[in-house]
Amino acid sequence: MDDSVGSGSDPPWITAPEDGPPLERLRPVFSVYEAGVESERLVYYGVPKADPEAVLAELWPVFRECGYELHIERRHGGFALVAEPTSVGIDGIPWTNVVLFALTVVSTLFAGSMWYHIDPIAEPTEMWRAWPFTVAILGVLGVHEMGHYVMSRYHDVDASLPYFIPVPTLIGTMGAVIKMNGRMPDRRALFDIGVSGPLAGLVATVVVTVIGLHLPPVTAPETLVDHPDAIQLQLGYPPLLEWLAMAFDQPLYRDDPGTAVNPVVIGGWVGLFVTFLNLIPVGQLDGGHILRAMAGSYQRTIAALVPGALFGLAAYLYYLTDADGNAIAIWAVWGVFTAVLASVGPARPVHDESLGRGRFALGVITFVLGVLCFTPVPIQIVS
Repeated sequence: MDDSVGSGSDPPWITAPEDGPPLERLRPVFSVYEAGVESERLVYYGVPKADPEAVLAELWPVFRECGYELHIERRHGGFALVAEPTSVGIDGIPWTNVVLFALTVVSTLFAGSMWYHIDPIAEPTEMWRAWPFTVAILGVLGVHEMGHYVMSRYHDVDASLPYFIPVPTLIGTMGAVIKMNGRMPDRRALFDIGVSGPLAGLVATVVVTVIGLHLPPVTAPETLVDHPDAIQLQLGYPPLLEWLAMAFDQPLYRDDPGTAVNPVVIGGWVGLFVTFLNLIPVGQLDGGHILRAMAGSYQRTIAALVPGALFGLAAYLYYLTDADGNAIAIWAVWGVFTAVLASVGPARPVHDESLGRGRFALGVITFVLGVLCFTPVPIQIVS
């Protein structure tokens, strides 16, 4: 008899672990011949009566009712159901999240002070004046991740609070992430959790951008502007940011090279750029989750084209434009990154039924909004 399919019943002396579901609920699809507890995990050795993925889809909600996340594994030439205890919510004070958040506040104040032309080394006590920049950056990133977190709780998927990443970059951070455990119940959960972050973050980004556009611009000291070695960072503004500026009749571009938009607008720019990057439809990125929920297994075919498109963009900027190396490097690095993500693939839901029309339409709208957040030359240095 094939070791993946069986028709026998459980031996009468087998008893289920106390915290697990009764064997009667497993018997229709899985015949158990041994059961026990291994390091708080419930393990059932037996013979599947259907394809292992079908067994997992059938029994996953049964174990979730008992507070366990179910996996099916090959062990000792056979199969085993392995159930790990899981809980949705926060257990105690998340000190790692708190410490990383505090460090990111400091790193964004440090980076933001330079956008306000404050020397954080010579005048460390003046760094606090960059607090609007810090609030803008952490606001758009935090709202994005909390969108994922709230929707994860809604669908009873175990997720951590956001982990902010303090890094000495132009904005003081490499963003924020949440850690998700276990499998997605179905495509609806995968879609909702994937789409909630970009849409929530985009709302926060629009609010931050509009506020920043109405704040006074910053002017560099004349000694800095007239310095022979002075350089200027030029940001490429995506269409959505330019449309917001036009809608509120606020200038983005100024004739005076020493005057620039308020740094809070930079926070909005970061939010738009992060939204676009997250909506790239590969692997574990938000766009990969959304497209996997919308297109099913066809997502892998589409994702395979993305790295080539990014490498093509980098080549176009290198050969046919006067863009500096920063923009070229950005898209070349993301080409490599997306190639790795595409090879790993997206999350696979337990129940893989198709989405409804409403969610599908929302997914299309979300990708269109992502395109409006794109700019081919995000940043370049001008002498």
